Order: sequence, then C-alpha cells, then structure tokens
Amino acid sequence: MNLIDTLTEKWEGISYPFLIHPTKNLKFSDITSQKPINLSKIKQGDVVALIGDFDPPSILTLLQIIDKGVIVVPLTKETKKEHQYFFESALVDIVIEDGNVERREHKEKHQFIDALRAKRHAGLVLFSTGTTGQPKAVLHDLTLFLKRFKTPRPTLRTINFLLFDHIGGLNTLFHTLFNKGVVIAPKSRTVESILKTCAEHDVEVLPTTPTFLRMMLMSGAVPSKVPVSLRIITYGTERMDQPTLDELCSLLPNVDFRQTFGMSELGIVRVKSEARDSLYMKIGGEGVETRVIDGVLQIRSHSRMMGYLNAESPFDNEGWYDTKDIVEEKDGYYKVVGRTSEVINVGGLKFMAAEVERVALTFPNVSLVKATPRSNPITGQHVELSVQANSNKDIDISSIKKFMREQLPAHMMPKRIIIEEVEVGHRYKRT
Repeated sequence: MNLIDTLTEKWEGISYPFLIHPTKNLKFSDITSQKPINLSKIKQGDVVALIGDFDPPSILTLLQIIDKGVIVVPLTKETKKEHQYFFESALVDIVIEDGNVERREHKEKHQFIDALRAKRHAGLVLFSTGTTGQPKAVLHDLTLFLKRFKTPRPTLRTINFLLFDHIGGLNTLFHTLFNKGVVIAPKSRTVESILKTCAEHDVEVLPTTPTFLRMMLMSGAVPSKVPVSLRIITYGTERMDQPTLDELCSLLPNVDFRQTFGMSELGIVRVKSEARDSLYMKIGGEGVETRVIDGVLQIRSHSRMMGYLNAESPFDNEGWYDTKDIVEEKDGYYKVVGRTSEVINVGGLKFMAAEVERVALTFPNVSLVKATPRSNPITGQHVELSVQANSNKDIDISSIKKFMREQLPAHMMPKRIIIEEVEVGHRYKRT
C-alpha cells in the first residue's frame, strides 16, 4: 500500500480538519481531492526539488512524489538565492514550483542515489544550516524514515512554525498525518502573527527557537498575548540561555518548556528535559547511543543519514558522529554550553562565547546579544559584543561595561561593546 492510500485509510470517517490554513480548514480528504499538478515528467528515482510550504498543494504534491519513489528535496522561497547551489549539490533532475514541473539536464551520478534507486526507495535531501562553510546536502532513506511514524503516538494541536525544508517541520507534518492530529499553518512567522494564530485556533504546542522566544519577550507579548490553550513550547535548532528560560518559566507558569535536539545528519533524536526550567536533557532512546569525548558530544543513531552528496562522510569507522557541541554532564543528562567553533582563547585562557552572552542578557533592556572572537596581536583573540536594546529603550555603554566588569574575569571582558541590531535569519536564529 502506498503512502496516500495508507493515510486515506487512517483518516476515513474523521470529520475534523487535518490542516488549519489561513485560506481555509481542510480535512485530509480535502487535501487528496485537490486537482493535482501534472507529474507525468517524473519517474521513479528522480531527484525532485519541491519549492513550497505547508499549504494544501505542496502537501499533496509531496505525498504524490513520495509514492512515485523519488528523492525529494523540499525547499522554500526564503532560500531562493541558494537554489541553484542546492540543485547542483543534490543532483536535482526535476524542479517543481508554483505548479510548474521542469526537468534539469545533467550527467552527474552518486552512489547513494544509485543505491536508493536500486532498492526503489524514496529519499529525502535536507541542507545543513551550519554557520561555517557551504551547506551540505544530507541524504536520508525516506522509506525507512517514514517507518518510525507507524507506532501510534498522542498528538496535540500544533502550529507548524518550523519550515518546509527543516527536519523538525517535516517531523511535525508526518507525526500529525500518521496520528490523525491537527496542524495549524501560520499566515506569517512574526511574533504578532504566531501568537494571534495560537489564540484563534487553541494551539497547544508551539515548536520554535530560542531567538524567537527572546523576540516574544522583547515585544512585551509575554504573558498577556500568550493564549491559555498553549501547554507546551519546544525550543531547539540553537543553544538556549538560562536567563531567557528563567524569565519565560516565571512569566508562563502553566507552560511546559521542552528542549529538543536534532541534526539533519542524525534524523529525529528523542530528548527528555530534566525539568521545564533546566537546560539539561537526556538524549537517546531506542537506536541512539551517546558518549562524550574531550567534553564534546558524539552520537550514534540507527536513523542517521546515508551520507552527504557534496562532502566526505562525518562518521568515524564505528559510526559515531561528532556533534561539535560542548556539553556538561550530570546524572545521565547533558547541557550544551556551546559549539567548538565558539571557543574563545584570550592569552591561553579558553572560554565559551555563551558565558559572556549570559551576563549581558541580564542587563536591563537588553533583548539580543552576540559575542564574537576577534584577532588580537597581543592575546591572540579578544571579545567583541553586539547588544540589541528593547524597542524604544536606550542602553548606556559605560553602564553595561561597568556591569559586566563586575561579573566577568578580565580576560572575558569584551574589548568593544556595540549597540546595534543583532542579525536574525529567516529561521529565527542568530546569524
């Protein structure tokens, strides 16, 4: 039985909507009864870039091309400038955008794609969003990836904040489809729009990022505009800071805050937070192993990718993946304190950029911060700190310098503090 038939059988007799979209509410049968686009140009094993969002046509097309056994590359219009690079890196044969299906001619091959074609398995290509180097094309066996959703699990009304090309966004979609849940597609991903949508549709789960949560706080929308229906806020994709979590827990005592942990390379990894106000988490579950080498977390997972299409394998001979996350351990729980790329070395004294940022975030009227290492002819490196103030608020540089000098050792003290807007990307992560 193909995917659409399987889901149609699951949703038979269900009268409530699967998708609440800004245009209309749709049952699963409404999704499948749409007029499909012409997919006759597509054959099994093609690498297909689908440019879309969590809208009815994109969802239907996604399910249809999976049933055709393609290697799907979900993309969004927000990454338009990078599409050509994505097409070339993923060896894309077909591009679908706005209902148009166009074939790209190329002669490149890859052993992983050939392996999927030989098994007649569908595939999934996601692009890493690391801060260093070009994005890597991560290839998963989608047929195996979807098998994890066959185990029934409870669902709550969830707003799909994470994007169409993100493993978390796709996980929300398929979890909802396989478990007969309800997903709400936001009109836009601004603080005002997200919270308004949550209130209008009694959203219970908001999956988001630490940066977006900081923006919620700085907007003044918390707690007054957070609906009583909201039971769970999950956060991931970047490191959370303790001052932000503490403030959220204080202002929203009835909301359970849960940390997530995942990388495109590893698939979906189950996580359990130590407590709603704790940054410590357990990582693992069936098919997942963890270890710490020299303070850095490594993971071995059965759901890992097949490999990169445009880079060498990051796995060692035993299948371990170096996450580059520096962690602290406590009773089987891990707390991410930073990335190996975020270590700052001032005169031989090493520390994390996050330690400087944590102090700055406790200064009045600070909304976002970013600590950056800069070259120094004497000490090797020094810290430069960008500080963004809350709207219509001023921050006196001499006052924040005095504040931080009282709380930081001399080598961690920023040599320069700049009051400026901290850049945030379309995924609501600091860039």
